[in-house]
Amino acid sequence: MQVDFLSLALLAFLFLGVRGAEEDVLDLTDENFTEELSNQENSLVMFFAPWCGHCKRLKPEYAKAAELLKDNDPPIVLVKVDCTEGGKETCNKFSVSGYPTLKIFAKSEMVSDYTGPREAAGIAKFMKAQVGPASKELTDEELFKAYLESDEVVVVGFFEKEDSALAASFHSVSRKLKDKVKFAHTAVNSILEKHNLKDGIALFRPKILHNKFEDKIVTFDGGDSVGDVTAFVQNNLFGIAGVRTRDNAVEFKNPLIVAYYNVDYTKNPKGTNYWRNRVLKVAKNFPKFNFAISAKDDFQHELNEFGVDFAKGDKPIILARDAKDQKFVMQDEFSVETFEKFLKDLEAGNLEPYLKSEPIPEDNSGSVKIAVAKNFDEVVTNNGKDTLIEFYAPWCGHCKKLAPIFDELGDTLADEDVEIVKVDATANDVPPLFEVKGFPTIFWLPKDSKDKPVKYEGGREMDDFVKYIAQHATSELKGFDRKGNVKSKDEL
Repeated sequence: MQVDFLSLALLAFLFLGVRGAEEDVLDLTDENFTEELSNQENSLVMFFAPWCGHCKRLKPEYAKAAELLKDNDPPIVLVKVDCTEGGKETCNKFSVSGYPTLKIFAKSEMVSDYTGPREAAGIAKFMKAQVGPASKELTDEELFKAYLESDEVVVVGFFEKEDSALAASFHSVSRKLKDKVKFAHTAVNSILEKHNLKDGIALFRPKILHNKFEDKIVTFDGGDSVGDVTAFVQNNLFGIAGVRTRDNAVEFKNPLIVAYYNVDYTKNPKGTNYWRNRVLKVAKNFPKFNFAISAKDDFQHELNEFGVDFAKGDKPIILARDAKDQKFVMQDEFSVETFEKFLKDLEAGNLEPYLKSEPIPEDNSGSVKIAVAKNFDEVVTNNGKDTLIEFYAPWCGHCKKLAPIFDELGDTLADEDVEIVKVDATANDVPPLFEVKGFPTIFWLPKDSKDKPVKYEGGREMDDFVKYIAQHATSELKGFDRKGNVKSKDEL
């Protein structure tokens, strides 16, 4: 039997790498938890269960984060506790009810729940912000230079007098945004003179993102209020086209144009910037839009929402959302020219929004109407009737239980001026008016004010629905009084 020694060596290297990272995570139990944490200044503790899928996905990222933090000053230790075996009492003590649960500790005292990212770099960055000062004081030129040798944006306050109004606002903003932004400040005269700032703020872009389309250093020129400083940081943080990740995606606001491709500043920074620079070249001329680049493998769920099942090739896929949250897809293959044309058409309102939609039903004559994205206006908005609409998911157990009740409700009210409608919210875009976060979600739409849907919060039995509709119907129902009682023959 032949042995592939290269493959064996590679496997050994990978094994030792993962094992090495895992060794940086303290594995504690009920017996040693309090004692060990008492010896640590700052700790992040993951309470987990071995069978938990989310825990298994987090474990390698957690180990990498521990490796990134092992030389941090002040020290930060990452800890894990198995809630199914030796850590049951500890997990109960800290009210752990789901897995994984992460909590921040100072010594053996819990400080707060962990609300940060779940990938290695994000975990490390978040924890550094929690335990260190909001803004690091840079006391000499060497330290200043070293601090800017970062892959992150750095916002620096230059203050000859630390008691200035601008300095006070800067430190207030640094405390508020320390989880998202890296801050520093200095009073060293040689640094102040070099940057010609005695009482000012500057934002430094990391070298890895330097380009010829935007300034490497942006200087604050606003007032001295907290609002002014906050706006400066937020408006300049990502530049013309920011690097959008799963952890910071919520920071990018509509109207937003995203270029999805193989974004990887660790393994392929040159290739990543090759396409980003082409995005920047065009984006700089469209200041009304926000722009970003994203790794397509990290955002396949978003690609799916735009009907892109597989993004083949190396060129960016361009997807957009306007201020109304309507979706648009650039159909042409990416180039500077096609991208510019797409943006001009989008700005002029010449593009047809993309709708994720099932086909319009050939027969929709049932007592419960089926709405899809393409016929939503016809079936719901413009049907001329009061409407009760259910947004459901095919796999949802509560929805399956509700289905026969909804069918009975439709049959019962078939002759009324009321429409009973259902829509699969997993296969169709949901209009922005409707906030659907779980299934089933039900709304009531009076026929004369369809722009003001009311979320139905009542019971889900047949009698509950009938009473609600009878009470809220625009015109009294033919077969029921306002209390939901069946009318007698004399009342009909």
